[in-house]
Amino acid sequence: MFHRILALLGATLALATVSAQTEAGYYRFPSIHQDTIVFTAEGDLWRVAATGGTAQRLTTHPGFELLPAISPDGRWIAFSAQYEGPQEIYLMPLAGGLPKRLTYEGEAALVRGWTPDGRILYATRHYSTLPDNQLVALDPQTGQRTFVPLAQADEGAYDPTGRTLVFTRYAFQGSHAKRYIGGTAQNLWRLDPGAEQALPYHPDFKGVSRWPMWAGDRIFFASERDGTSNLWSMRPDGTDLRQHTHHADFGIKSPQHHAGLIVYQNGADLWLYDIRTNQTRRLDIALASDFDQLRETWITKPGEYTTGFSLSPDGDRLALVVRGQVFVAPAQQGRLVEVTRRPGVRYRSASFTPDGQSLLVLSDESGEVEFWKFPANGVGAGSQLTEGGETLRMAGQLSPDGKWIAYTERDDDLLLYNLETKQTKLIAHSKSRDFITPELDWSPDSQWLAYAFTGESGNTQIMLYSLATGSITPVTSDRVISGSPAFSPDGKWLYFLSDRSFRSLVGSPWGPRQSEPFLDKPTKIYLLALAEATRSPFQPNDELAKEEKSASKETKKPEPAEKSEPATDEKKPEPTSLAGKLAEEKPADATPPSEAKPEAKRADAKPKDKKPVEVKVVLDGIMDRLWEVPVASGNYSALNVGERALFVLDRDAGATGPGASRLLAVEIKNRDIEATTVLSGLSGYRLSADGKKLLVRQGENFAIIDAAAKAAGDTSKQRVNLSALRFPYSPRESWRQMFTDAWRLHRDYFYDRAMHGVDWKANLAKHLPLVERVTDRAELNDALNYLISELSALHTDANGGDYRDVEPQIPVATLGVRWSRDEAAGGYRLDRIYQSDPEFLERRGPLLRPGLGIRDGDVITEINGTPTLSVPDAAALLRNQANRQVLLKFAPANGGEPFQRIVTPLSANEAAGLRYTDWEYTRRLRVDEQSSGQIGYVHIRAMGTDNFYEFVRGYYAAANKGGLILDLRHNRGGNIDSWMVSRLMRQAWMWWSQRDGDAYPHLQHAFRGHLVVLVDAWSASDGETMPNALRHLKIGTSIGVRTWGGGIWLTGSNALVDRGIARAAEFGSFIPGEGWVIEGEGFTPDIIVDNNPVPAFRGEDAQLDAAIKHLQERIAKDPRHLIPTPPPGPVKTGLPWTKEEALKVTPLPPLKS
Repeated sequence: MFHRILALLGATLALATVSAQTEAGYYRFPSIHQDTIVFTAEGDLWRVAATGGTAQRLTTHPGFELLPAISPDGRWIAFSAQYEGPQEIYLMPLAGGLPKRLTYEGEAALVRGWTPDGRILYATRHYSTLPDNQLVALDPQTGQRTFVPLAQADEGAYDPTGRTLVFTRYAFQGSHAKRYIGGTAQNLWRLDPGAEQALPYHPDFKGVSRWPMWAGDRIFFASERDGTSNLWSMRPDGTDLRQHTHHADFGIKSPQHHAGLIVYQNGADLWLYDIRTNQTRRLDIALASDFDQLRETWITKPGEYTTGFSLSPDGDRLALVVRGQVFVAPAQQGRLVEVTRRPGVRYRSASFTPDGQSLLVLSDESGEVEFWKFPANGVGAGSQLTEGGETLRMAGQLSPDGKWIAYTERDDDLLLYNLETKQTKLIAHSKSRDFITPELDWSPDSQWLAYAFTGESGNTQIMLYSLATGSITPVTSDRVISGSPAFSPDGKWLYFLSDRSFRSLVGSPWGPRQSEPFLDKPTKIYLLALAEATRSPFQPNDELAKEEKSASKETKKPEPAEKSEPATDEKKPEPTSLAGKLAEEKPADATPPSEAKPEAKRADAKPKDKKPVEVKVVLDGIMDRLWEVPVASGNYSALNVGERALFVLDRDAGATGPGASRLLAVEIKNRDIEATTVLSGLSGYRLSADGKKLLVRQGENFAIIDAAAKAAGDTSKQRVNLSALRFPYSPRESWRQMFTDAWRLHRDYFYDRAMHGVDWKANLAKHLPLVERVTDRAELNDALNYLISELSALHTDANGGDYRDVEPQIPVATLGVRWSRDEAAGGYRLDRIYQSDPEFLERRGPLLRPGLGIRDGDVITEINGTPTLSVPDAAALLRNQANRQVLLKFAPANGGEPFQRIVTPLSANEAAGLRYTDWEYTRRLRVDEQSSGQIGYVHIRAMGTDNFYEFVRGYYAAANKGGLILDLRHNRGGNIDSWMVSRLMRQAWMWWSQRDGDAYPHLQHAFRGHLVVLVDAWSASDGETMPNALRHLKIGTSIGVRTWGGGIWLTGSNALVDRGIARAAEFGSFIPGEGWVIEGEGFTPDIIVDNNPVPAFRGEDAQLDAAIKHLQERIAKDPRHLIPTPPPGPVKTGLPWTKEEALKVTPLPPLKS
């Protein structure tokens, strides 16, 4: 009885603890007025007393409502919300009520507060051509907008008179990094009434200062001056700095002030600072909520979350990894099996054991990623196989005899685990990421392991590991790239893919735009004879081989339906071809599916009356026993070998992403050999262990088809029915797993093992309790960003994941203009029609189409028949109208007759691109005008593949000019800098002269003029690597200001279980003798020129002007771009030698007798 009472008491206390914890939320974006605080939790707005207590919910929409700001009179809340999809500005009473939409911009509109005279101050990119946040004051009653005259401004606060503005110049740069000092470090500036220049506060402090607030005669703000974001203040002239809070744990966010009180976020809590007493305290707040986002949640669209799949040995089932859980589904009819049920655990891969009865699974249940074994029928618990892991284990492959697991780890090791002795052996360590996405295959007898490994040349080669001796033998050289090894079922051959076909689609370097060779379809299929005197199955018959018999004699005797082989007392027919021989010699063992490649390897499917395959390998001379599969080369990957056919993925040049591949099959025979397309639009496939079935994935669908060398046709009838695959998960447990997983992935992916000196285990212990306060997915990202910010590294942030769906999504369309409401004119006046290069039509705005005759100053009076003045904002009439025909009625600026036009509005993203194009186009016109066409201009928006056309469009047109401005300002990064740098490195070392016309240089298209590279604070990642490369190569001069500072690159491969990601920076950049470069601080240009936000708002561009002036001076001093005059032509009528040379004799040695 006593024990029962204790148990009941413990249960009661546990429930009380749970109840107390669930009443506390995760509080962000607070605002205060008098004794009332409004904040965001669960993605909604809440109201609570400034003393704390139980909060009241104000909004309930599934989208995010955030950044609340209470009006100066205490009656209204302005906030940003997603009621129709786009994040816009809304207004609602402080007491609660129906929100009113105030903006229709289609881009992130961010509330920053109120002006003293009752206007909403918000940040937006909508009116900026260069993608920068600007501040706009919006009258909530009239809709009238007043633009703060600053080209860059993100946060701001006016003094009590409403005349002087203190503002944060830059928006948040995206990566969460404490103690950041790069070019976009947020800092405070002041704008005085009528000033020609904005003034920076404390320019010598390189760290972050933001969130300014006026309070009496002082300016309060958050700053990292002591290493953590804390509350500071200063006088309006920047003197008398004082620190008011001393948080050393998380750091304050989003402070807001009213009447001597400042509320802010620190961790998951809200704190209140009293200016009068100089005291701060944490507010005890509880949510009166049903915590809907903590309820059990169901996954109903498994295809969106499927990250792994494999096929059973006989192809009757497939295993799926869906949102970190494992399921087994029947090919046609049968039971859907839920293999794993442990909440809060992520399972990363699942492959069948050779007998098909179990699954080899990677699980983090132990706290590290280890291999487990689970019953494939879901009956019974799983058992842990490996232990002691210290880094992320990658996919493993069971040997055909089921005794070994070959697997790799994130540390780039290839290891072998003995399931009987439980011992692990290191086979190889790579320094070239070979084992991050390994290519492995077991021999049918489990005695050999083939894998791809990078040699000294940087090319991968095939290595062969012997279990018997422990020896490793290269079976291909590293002169060319080889990979995707695959043993034949009979154990006689090792197939592989290799790039050995080097034929350029470009025939000459003399074409336009510096034609260079393009090697398409370089890969061919090869096979190595493992033993001597082995005849290739593709070799044609000859007099030394058995003649093939007629087709009628090739047919075998009928086999009993219940057996796979003829009866033992029946004599088998003699194979009539090499392909027949291969079919007769089925292997006893094979390899299970591989998570490392899109193909599946073979598993054990032993016929009882067959002898095990014995693989004989003669290593001596093995490289000489090479054969080629006689089919055309391609862009091949993922090779598999069946008994009667080879299977391989192919794709067109440049095709990437899911669905870009097609599956080819090559029948193993010695005549009429060809590659047949089995199926297109694939994102992966597997071959069953018995070689009879293929599992193919198209989009979110799976089908199991016959493994035949013929077109599969319509696979809808073979599609696996996954309609019953629905399952629940606990959000809180899932978030706890994701938080730990993100911590573990950073530990294993971050480029510096020492984690920049951070005690990473202690960091987890410090931040993990935040997860217990999280009530929605966005809050989890906030907690993750606190965690990873301790690394003080860029390219690190947490984003994405399972957010609630916002329906309906009503997009906003625009006309590619900036307009303003004009009551007197009867509509909306076109203040500016955004321009674009008339020679490149893909970015032309809808009002620029030839024949429309629409001009700046014209007034739009109606949209689709509705008067534009009949609504508070005419942009509301363009909702859901993107890329649809719209009828506009105009009153022309010149007073002429009204006219109508049909136009097609742009989406919000297209409109943002058009505004950017306007900025870019006007820069080029400015350069042309000021330099009289002597200087070229190229702006590169980012360093992605699609951005190379920007370089091509501008560079080659300027190849013969005296100067070139390469504008990398606001470049968002990527990885193609080497494409452009290599072209800029070309020099004209020789010239070609022709009978008529100018000489032309060799090397072709070499730029001979002077170069200036423009950079700014938003030049990021590869956009700052390129100017650094040009500096070290002594090419050109850089002008601008210090850049972002992202010198550690990444792959973005460390995704979380719900498709969100906590990005880890993986590749640090350094220069021998200089150390680490760019990271955290940025690239400092040769000449410092800033674009002050006030003159930049007026359209001035001091950086561009400085570049033009610099180049003009250099061209005047050194006009090296001019085409040289050829020397006089040689006169060849005389003898090209002298008389003495003609008669000079040098005797040879005498003849030998």
